[in-house]
Formats: sequence, C-alpha cells, structure tokens
Amino acid sequence: MTVTSSSPTLWSRNFLLISAINFQLVLIFYFLVVVIVGYAVHELGASTAQAGLISGLFIIGTLLGRLLIAQFLQYLGYRTTLLLGLVGFLLSSGLYFIHAGVTFLLAVRMLHGFTMGIASTILGTLIAQTIPAARRGEGIGYYSMSSTLGTAIGPFLAIWMSLHVSYSVIFGLSSMLAFNCLACGVLIKLAPYIHANQKTISSLKTEKQPWFAQFLEPKALPIAWILLITATCYSGVLSFIHFYAQSLKLEEAASIFFLMYAIAILLSRPLTGKLVDRRGENVVMYPALLIFSVALLLLSQVQQAWMLLFCAGLLGLGFGNIQSVCQTIAVKSTSLQRMGLATSTFFIFLDAGLGFGPFILGKLLNFISYSQLYLASGVMALLCVGFYYVLHGKYTRVSSH
Repeated sequence: MTVTSSSPTLWSRNFLLISAINFQLVLIFYFLVVVIVGYAVHELGASTAQAGLISGLFIIGTLLGRLLIAQFLQYLGYRTTLLLGLVGFLLSSGLYFIHAGVTFLLAVRMLHGFTMGIASTILGTLIAQTIPAARRGEGIGYYSMSSTLGTAIGPFLAIWMSLHVSYSVIFGLSSMLAFNCLACGVLIKLAPYIHANQKTISSLKTEKQPWFAQFLEPKALPIAWILLITATCYSGVLSFIHFYAQSLKLEEAASIFFLMYAIAILLSRPLTGKLVDRRGENVVMYPALLIFSVALLLLSQVQQAWMLLFCAGLLGLGFGNIQSVCQTIAVKSTSLQRMGLATSTFFIFLDAGLGFGPFILGKLLNFISYSQLYLASGVMALLCVGFYYVLHGKYTRVSSH
C-alpha cells in the first residue's frame, strides 16, 4: 500500500494530516499520564502501587497493539486498521467518564494503550510511504517533531488544568482531541489499489523468515537494539529528573527542563534531517550518541540551574536526534511491504526502553544516588557508539553530496 502523492513535495495534504493526528495522540498520552495518577488516588481511592500500575498499563497495552499489528493488516488492510484504531482510541477516551472503580480504570488504560499502539504504528508506516524517498530523513525528522511538541505541551497543559478545572473537563478535552484524530484520519487519501496490497501482506507469511518475523522486522533489529539501550538511559531522565532537581533545590529550573529539551529538538531537526538524506545516517548518529553521553555525564555533576537547562538542551540534540535517525534507518532497512513491521519494531523497542527502563533504573536507585545513576547512564550511552558501529555504522557509507 502506498499513500497517494500527486507531487514529490514533502508538505503534502497527507503529511500534514498524519502529523496532526500523531501530535494529538502523543499530547493525549502525556496529558493523561500526568493527570491519571492523581485522579486514581484522589477520586477512586487507589493506592500508590495501584496508581503506578494504572499509569504503566497504557504502555503495556501499546506494546501489545504494536505486536499484533501485522495480524490486523493481514485481514483488514491499512485504512480500515487505522480507522478502527482511531475509533477505539475515541471510545476509550470516553470511558474515563465512567466512575466504576480501580479495576475498571485498569482495563480502560490497557484498552486505550492498545488502540494507540495500533493507530500510531500505522501512522508511522504511512508517513514513511508518504515522504519522497530522497527526503526521508528530513521528512521523518519533521514528522517526529509532532511527537516532540506533544511531549512538551501535554504535561504543561495537564498541570495547568489540574489546578484550574475538574477531571470531567480534562477528560472532555482528551475526548475532543481523540474525535479530531478520527476526523483527520477519515480525510487521509490512500491509493485506489490499496486492497491489492492485502495479498502482498498475506504472502509475507510464506516467505522464509524467523518465527518472530510476523511480529518484528529482523532487518530493523540491529538499530532497534541501539534505540532500546539509549531509550532506557533517557528514561532515567524522564522519570527521575524532578526528584534529582529537588535534591539539588533546582525545582524552578526543572519546571522548564523538558521545554528546553523540546526547543533543542525543534531547532536541530531541520538540519539533521537534511544531513541524513545528503550525507548518510552516520554523520548525525555518531555526534548524537556522543552528545547524549556528554549530556548524561554532565547531568551527574549539576549544581546550578543554568547547567541543568544546558544538559536539557544537549539531551535534545542527542537523544532527540538519535530517535528520529533510528526511525529513518528502521524504515530504510526493509521492503515497502514490510515497512509496517519495521515501524512497529522501532516503536516496540522505544516503548520498551521508556516504559520498563524506569522500573529497572528505579531498582538501581536502591543502591546508588541519582548522580551515580546518570554517570552510569552516560557511560552506557558512550558504549553505544561502539555498539552502533558494530551493528550498523560500519555497513553504511557516507554520501559525498
């Protein structure tokens, strides 16, 4: 299946619609992550452990949706799978209005994550097929900026609304955005021969592939392992930076930490995307891994507000670009027919790192300090330079133009 494109331009109708949906999905996810723990504790009487499970089940549901995406595509095709995912996401958003206890909310979070896993994986596949091949690095860089904006705006909006409005208004906004996602999804135009591709998808099962190839793309696994390690390192920042800042009495600077992170990504992505297309992924990936490592090492030594925010900017230049380049490598690694699985593989490893990383690193915090955690993460990120060379970098030649 290929998305219709009347011209080689990057900023096509479909590109804008797909990016708009992705932005709103990510915004809703981060918006509710911030809100849902307080809601579960204060409105439903959940324990702290239950609230943590309620928050984390969304990620587990998302992973399950991504793992099963190939089965949906085989029988339903891209358009129907996307619309079903968006309809499910909308219905799940509406279920938050029902006050039926902790167990019901756990089920809602699982279902909500499952539908987002399906919808967002299809979007990642469609965007890779929408972007002209010669501008894929640049295009995916711009597309992933929609996620960056969602991660920056979602938490700020959630905190502000939690202080000023009721939970019903908050859930109403998330439902409205989910409806808008569905409306944009309906407007996406696919090629008229989309159904012919269903036979191609079905035929993939007959190819000689490892047993797990119906869930993951083997050719995308090398870069996915790099993403998993770096995402796990970054998850320590995502989950514990506010606690670290409190221990340093830098709470005010921490409140705009992720805003600085997002600004660094927004400023660098247009340049790094074009560099990937013109000079190859190594030109961006090696510096990004080094910058990421330096950012974590410096973070372990922070004493002043300016240094904390400087590290936030470096993390944006580092991990922010690692993420988009890894996605570009994943979709370039395989055939058009298996691009959906390559995209799914990318997101599965990203979600696993960000979702399970805090649990693993949290266990380490029983034995080491926050500073030592970031120091260890910085060393691990530095080792990823060598891992990347062995798994992918040495097989990639730098373009001369």
